Amino acid sequence: MCSGSRWLSLVFLAGTLVTPLVTMGCAHRVYDPYYSDYHTWDRHENVYYQQWIVETHKDPHRDFRHLDKDEQKQYWDWRHSHGDHH
Repeated sequence: MCSGSRWLSLVFLAGTLVTPLVTMGCAHRVYDPYYSDYHTWDRHENVYYQQWIVETHKDPHRDFRHLDKDEQKQYWDWRHSHGDHH
């Protein structure tokens, strides 16, 4: 195999492996144990979380993962009563 073809194959393979990571962005799935469903945590979900933060007067710099279980439950209860929750 020609070294140019090998290099092109390597670039193509690397692009194939990286594409799903790039298209997914920073979104990840979060399990809601209280409603037994999953939420894709992306910019859309973050808007809801920030709205909940404001309405409940929580620390706006606190990440959802650092809330205690009671606060997480409060968020999921609130979230399921506000719009599209999937």
